[in-house]
Amino acid sequence: MQAITIPISFAPLDTLPAVIRAGGVEADRCLVVTDEHVAVRYGDAVCNNLARNEFEPRLIVLPPGEESKSQDRLAEIYDRALAWGIERSTPLVALGGGVVGDLAGFAAATLLRGIPLFQVPTTLIAQVDSSIGGKTGIDHEAGKNLIGAFYRPTGILTDPALLKSLPTREWTSGLAEVIKHGLIADDTLFTELETQMDALFDRNESVVERIVPRAADVKVRIVCEDEFETGLRTILNFGHTFAHAIEKVAGYGVYTHGEAVAAGMRAALHVSKHATPGFDAERADRIVRRIPVPPGLASLSIADLIEVMKFDKKVRRGSVRLVLLDRIGHAFVTGDISSTLVEKAWAFVQEAIG
Repeated sequence: MQAITIPISFAPLDTLPAVIRAGGVEADRCLVVTDEHVAVRYGDAVCNNLARNEFEPRLIVLPPGEESKSQDRLAEIYDRALAWGIERSTPLVALGGGVVGDLAGFAAATLLRGIPLFQVPTTLIAQVDSSIGGKTGIDHEAGKNLIGAFYRPTGILTDPALLKSLPTREWTSGLAEVIKHGLIADDTLFTELETQMDALFDRNESVVERIVPRAADVKVRIVCEDEFETGLRTILNFGHTFAHAIEKVAGYGVYTHGEAVAAGMRAALHVSKHATPGFDAERADRIVRRIPVPPGLASLSIADLIEVMKFDKKVRRGSVRLVLLDRIGHAFVTGDISSTLVEKAWAFVQEAIG
């Protein structure tokens, strides 16, 4: 099997036209999909820059939030793109965070059976995680990300300077995914995080510019080895079995994805401690618990969470499977976990954050 490459450019936003051309795009028309928050800051600048570089941009602005990952918003992109007369060579730029990247990416994967996709992530979570793996999709009433496709972007433009404008809650939520990458696959990254968390909370520019590419590289290495999540890539879901259930039970948008992941990782660390004696769960938890999690999250019922977990994409033969750690920097997947231990893990989280 031919090795895949993931073309990430860590460069300023104004290099977007060059990144698109470097992807082999010769078309002049260009779709730009974003949300209302990002459009206010960057929509005009991106479109004007494209226009100055021989593109004809068309901006599609959607409401912000997880609710936009829906069939209705997907249909809106389809309708506007097709009415404009796009061709298979027309690129689509996903300008935004994980919601925009997932939704616009799925539109690109399915419009005319696939048009060039360029991810321009504007949040920390998107820069280190969601823009990279080629996962696209929308939510369903039964759960998160249950409808979608693997669709590799033609290019990714990551500008760490865009992170300066993130609200504090979005920034700290993004740090949850950075920590996750160290925990599952890079013990040296995790060790550095142990000494640099204060600087990251303060958004120290030199530290951010060093850590973001390192955290992104973890995702790149794993995806390049297992693009379609048939094995290794599953470890990227550490904490996410709980997290996706939290988001569904609480209602999408009540808690950020990073907040849910932080709580989910704490639960998974508790299970890991009991499943792999000798694992230093306390060392891992010292960093994870620095991510602020609203105390109201502790009110969620474990019975409700387990019911949603039954629809998790990792379920096999009706058994919920969890990603656990046996040491910092190494994760594994197992379905050999009792419901009692899952319940105890959630009770630990409830006591810790409630």
